[in-house]
Amino acid sequence: MVFEWLSRRVFNTVHQNNLVYNTCWEDPRLDRVALNLGPDDNVLVITSAGCNALDYALTSPNHVYAVDMNPRQNALLELKIAAINNLEYEDFFKMFGEGKYKGIKEVYADKLRGSICEWSQRFWDTKIKFFDSRHSFYFRGTSGTFARMINFYIDKVIKSREPVDQLLACKTLDEQKAVWNDEIKSKFWKGLIKFAMGRDATLSMLGVPKAQRRQIDNQYEGGIVKFVEDCLDNVFTKVPIHDNYFWRVYLTGSYTQECSPEYVKAVNFDKLKNGLANKVTCHTDSVQGFLEKHDGQISRYVLLDHMDWLSDKFFPLLESEWQAIVDKAAPNTRVIWRSGGLETDFINRVMITKNGSEQKINDSLTYHPELASELHVKDRVHTYASFYIADLSA
Repeated sequence: MVFEWLSRRVFNTVHQNNLVYNTCWEDPRLDRVALNLGPDDNVLVITSAGCNALDYALTSPNHVYAVDMNPRQNALLELKIAAINNLEYEDFFKMFGEGKYKGIKEVYADKLRGSICEWSQRFWDTKIKFFDSRHSFYFRGTSGTFARMINFYIDKVIKSREPVDQLLACKTLDEQKAVWNDEIKSKFWKGLIKFAMGRDATLSMLGVPKAQRRQIDNQYEGGIVKFVEDCLDNVFTKVPIHDNYFWRVYLTGSYTQECSPEYVKAVNFDKLKNGLANKVTCHTDSVQGFLEKHDGQISRYVLLDHMDWLSDKFFPLLESEWQAIVDKAAPNTRVIWRSGGLETDFINRVMITKNGSEQKINDSLTYHPELASELHVKDRVHTYASFYIADLSA
């Protein structure tokens, strides 16, 4: 009981006081296929770092509502939109491609600050220095701090920067397998890293709550440590690394022009600048709170993995959230989510009221397991155990 209390305190302290995610860890290439976005779609996505909200905007839906309870995450997305609208591409890439921009304080004051909300102004007034230091912006925030620790471990402890660079330069899976298995894994995946990945404090920095760890421990043979080891094996031996910007930025602190999120690429910058970025709005609220205030219907929901968070100690809130989704769902609504568990069996217990009667939410969901499985194996992040695509009937 004491350990449960301590775990919750650590997680809450991390998430209530910090920017947690400096980049999204869900692959939007899969989401685009799963969501099948059209020009009439209104999308609700949990903000995280805002990368994927901008990715969806590039498909030109009607609107993208980025919703997050952590105002720091929305402040980051607001800053990205302000930079798109007010900077030239070279300067934008310094910020969000390289993660470093010497002189950003003056640029922020002159060109960006006036385009973000008052709360975001207060946040960036003190944190804009994240972009102007010897450490990349992508080594900031709690997940970024852990990435910086991993890079210190690679550079100073196991002294493996050269093989890591070789890995990132690989053009084929055979090359990747050889470098990972022969040059890196045995040095990297040792006692210290295994110990760290088994600690709740580490997982809290990465945004993994106790409930999600419990799911993995209960469902995955070998528990969380074996799960992470297998994830790394999958990423570096089964998924092409040449365009895997998720792990490139984690292992180097920056993107390249060729290996970066779609919103960072030069070919998409003008599209976003010419109006598509303004299809995205930020809302600091819970999913339920936003939906209950929202005047209109939502046809696409991107719930990330946050139902894992609610499923344990906050199950009534999970049911209330699904009720709000049902109440504001448009015809032909689609919902996607991810999970740390091999299956989200807690969904089976969710009850909602529909057409005047109480029923299981699963009675209104039509799943697409074949498509979800096909996409999941292509996931460039590979840190989730399962992926779900479901249509919600009217």
